[in-house]
Amino acid sequence: MIKRLKTNLQTIVTIAIAMVLVLAGSGLVQADSKKFVPGELLIQVKQGVTKGAVDKLLNSYDAATAGEIESIKTRRIKVPVHALEQVKKALSKNPNIQFVEENFYAEAGYVPNDDRYSSQWHLPMISAPGAWDLTTGSPSVPIAIIDSGVDPTHPDLAGNLIAGYNFLENNTDTQDVLGHGTAVAGSAAAMTDNITGVAGVAGDSPIMPLVVLDANDYATYYDIARAINYAADQGVRIINISIGGSSYSSTLQNAVNYAWNKGAVIFACAHNYSTDTPYYPAACANVVAVSATTSTDTFASFSNHGDWIDISAPGTYILTTSRGGGYGNWNGTSFSSPITAGVAALILSANPSLTNTQVVNILTQSADDLGSTGFDNYFGYGRVNALQSILAALAAVPEEDTIDPSVAITSPQNDTTVNGSLTVSVSATDEGGVDRVELHVNGELLSSDTTSPYTFSWDTYGYANSDHELMAVAYDTAGNAGWSSVITVTVANESDDDTQAPVVAITSIQGGALVSGGITVDVSATDEGGVALVELYLDGVLLDEHITSPYAFFWDTTAYANGTYALVAVAFDTAGNQGVSEAINVSVDNVIFEDTEAPVVTITSPGDGASIGNRETVQASASDAGGISRMELFLNEELTAVKYKSELSWNWNTRKLSKGTYTLSVKAFDTAGNEGIDTITVYK
Repeated sequence: MIKRLKTNLQTIVTIAIAMVLVLAGSGLVQADSKKFVPGELLIQVKQGVTKGAVDKLLNSYDAATAGEIESIKTRRIKVPVHALEQVKKALSKNPNIQFVEENFYAEAGYVPNDDRYSSQWHLPMISAPGAWDLTTGSPSVPIAIIDSGVDPTHPDLAGNLIAGYNFLENNTDTQDVLGHGTAVAGSAAAMTDNITGVAGVAGDSPIMPLVVLDANDYATYYDIARAINYAADQGVRIINISIGGSSYSSTLQNAVNYAWNKGAVIFACAHNYSTDTPYYPAACANVVAVSATTSTDTFASFSNHGDWIDISAPGTYILTTSRGGGYGNWNGTSFSSPITAGVAALILSANPSLTNTQVVNILTQSADDLGSTGFDNYFGYGRVNALQSILAALAAVPEEDTIDPSVAITSPQNDTTVNGSLTVSVSATDEGGVDRVELHVNGELLSSDTTSPYTFSWDTYGYANSDHELMAVAYDTAGNAGWSSVITVTVANESDDDTQAPVVAITSIQGGALVSGGITVDVSATDEGGVALVELYLDGVLLDEHITSPYAFFWDTTAYANGTYALVAVAFDTAGNQGVSEAINVSVDNVIFEDTEAPVVTITSPGDGASIGNRETVQASASDAGGISRMELFLNEELTAVKYKSELSWNWNTRKLSKGTYTLSVKAFDTAGNEGIDTITVYK
């Protein structure tokens, strides 16, 4: 949903991808409700909160970080399954946490129609043949397909595939495990003019497969958000997501905003439940929500509708690619969305200088108006028209962005009294995307934030009890700057007369002690006004910090050379007073083993002397008593792949290789730097 955000926090959290296809005369297939990963939550930490503080907070709930999307500051955390609700409730009230939500599943189910129809009716319907006289896509305008993968051997897709990523296995194996992704990819960009099978809308645009759906038809919101951010970071400007759920997610919205601010246009299916309930990410702000039409330009009965729909496209009996090299007819908004994404790829191929806002405006303004005149809740702005869109793109001139971003401080309010450490919240918007937001206190830069929501941690204890001025500055991607109104707040902290430093001491180790291995350093710290922070230093270098008692620090002495070291603890109270412990000198005395044994490396596939076909998977393993730090693959002595684990798998596209002899070598390095190697020769 472009420029509209519908927050739907209803208890029904039905999540299903729009590949839920509808056979003629069949009923709708409803997904199960309340599907989320047991024992997992997604949280966003506010700006300025240290990693040590977050880890300490999570540890207090027996929780731990399991993954992180750094670009949108979102963590996936593991919590005890039985305590999930209690932990969620507690974290939602913590002032250091921006939001907390379940890691919802997207689940899939599909029923394909007849094996094949004689023609692709939808391409003439959207005037694609006329558009192809002007452009058939471009190698510089790839389309990211966030789905179940793509069949890498399909004759209508193999030549268009570029490297993607598998977010389920955290590797580059993007083979389709379900079948849905192959069908979606073909709708958008199956190869054209290759005397084979079917045509995609943008047949000369590459396909980047990003795998989030597993063989059991499940994907998590966390993985979908990771895929969106990955595509944006790779510079992909067209992203298709034929996945949807009825639960709003801050994680999804933040990922979409991140991609939009990098210039991407995101397309998502409206879904297939014949309801006006918003489905996400289609209903997210900065997403083009696509509903489905029929071969007679009527509204598809299964398609969702509502004021969050932006545009419509064919979605019944869509002849497209199927996993295994075949073709089939499919129904669903899952295919309306990539058809529209394909038209967007044609637009950027015809005029690469267009902004994402211009692309969306061209799509909606060039659409064939169906249903009620103008915008309506079923067709949006109309059914997509490829030819009219390309003509408009060719006539468009690059927009010179001279408009400043809009920015405002939303919290705290003007003329309010504040104290302690507080969060300053800022809203910032811009048609071309916000690059960063800065917060200034009394004209001095305090901090900057590059990701919405823009929040800043301000410790007022560092400022006098008096009036202070806050102002936010937002910069867009064109370099324009917008200034917020000045907010005046009064700092009134009660601790002005506290000049007494905390009392701090290292209690678990005596001076002159011999230490080895991993040890715990216990620190005691007390203060009448309360201890705010305790730090532990090793030879003047910060080792770790804690904000709550007990102050127990883990020190792995094996990471340090044998010798004498000084431990010092520093405590800060809420007034900013600092107490320093007596230095404790200890001697590290670890038994040192010299590892001179090289790792054992084995290339398990292909075999030495084997004849290779058009596609091979190179697999190797390594073992070493001290552990493997990395593996490197060389093709004819040229470095080709690196893996930081004891197993290596690399998909080798050998179709275009000349006949001859090829040498494959795999090197493995252990943690001591020893190197092992295995080399084989194969023939084409």
